[in-house]
Amino acid sequence: MERFRKPNLPKKQYYHLKILTKFNNFAKLLNSDRDEIVKAVIFDVDGTLYDQSKLRLHILFDMVAAAIRHPGMIYDFKIIWDFRRARERNRFSRESGIEEKQYAWGAAHSHVSVQQVRGIVNRWMFERPLRYLPACRTKGVKRLFHDLSERHIRIGIFSDYPANDKLDALDLPSDAVVCALDPDVDRLKPDPKGLLVTAEKLGVPAGSCLFIGDRDEKDGACARHAGMSFLLLKRNQDFDRSSDLYKEIDSWING
Repeated sequence: MERFRKPNLPKKQYYHLKILTKFNNFAKLLNSDRDEIVKAVIFDVDGTLYDQSKLRLHILFDMVAAAIRHPGMIYDFKIIWDFRRARERNRFSRESGIEEKQYAWGAAHSHVSVQQVRGIVNRWMFERPLRYLPACRTKGVKRLFHDLSERHIRIGIFSDYPANDKLDALDLPSDAVVCALDPDVDRLKPDPKGLLVTAEKLGVPAGSCLFIGDRDEKDGACARHAGMSFLLLKRNQDFDRSSDLYKEIDSWING
């Protein structure tokens, strides 16, 4: 079999050829005559709609400052670490009532009460981050949401964690918001149930949805199990500056 050879073009022209090829592939996906034309875009939240590394740095500074004032609070670091690790280890769990069980998993690792874990997680993972989210919002995503709406493409949200307050802080309105902990889902990624529920609430077949996330092993696997197209937002990429398929999404939306 003859090996593929890179076109003998100047570097700048070859670079633009790659960008054009990506754009054409995405345009075909959105404008093809087959039944599975994209009619809705579903977004992951953490790491996709905002810069998670930047946000965590803000929270780390706040936690260190709190621990300096109240040394006993340094144990909060371990409780949050144990909570996240326990959740990751149980992501394939088929148990029901995951919203409650996630705190029990963390409490068992930290050797503290479920109530203590819930309080610390709420403070540092759900409440405190809200003040920093506007400054951490992924570049170009607000314009992307606006242009999707202008083109009557439905916007859905599917997150492993509660997302409504985060979306309010990010000023990103959507047509449907689904959390893995919702009673009608009760499954963590990569189980596809949450994506299927999101598609149902959007009134769009799963095959006509595009899911965008930042972790292929979770978001990508979730989309594949649900029969959806998937786009991976890699680290340090955004919807405004990156010369990759995500920039082509924005370019296509804006003509």
